[in-house]
Amino acid sequence: MAERPQDERKQEGADREGEELSPVARQMRTSEPYISAVWQLVNGAIFGVVGGYLLDRWLGTGPWFLLGLSVAGIGVGFYAFLRTMLRLGKKK
Repeated sequence: MAERPQDERKQEGADREGEELSPVARQMRTSEPYISAVWQLVNGAIFGVVGGYLLDRWLGTGPWFLLGLSVAGIGVGFYAFLRTMLRLGKKK
């Protein structure tokens, strides 16, 4: 008996897996990469703001670390968001 290629078996498994899920679960699975990209953006901004606030409070330097790390956190978060969105665009 000849064996089927591994890619074909994986595709059949993916098809069966999608059939077992409810419509809501399938939609959640489809939207998961987009939700993850948004969280990367939000987490970058939050990390910069909180880190800058704590450094300013600890060092007594005023708003400078808050401003600098906020801009850096938003920039890093935005870069991660765009990178993820571009990867998702290439898959289609």
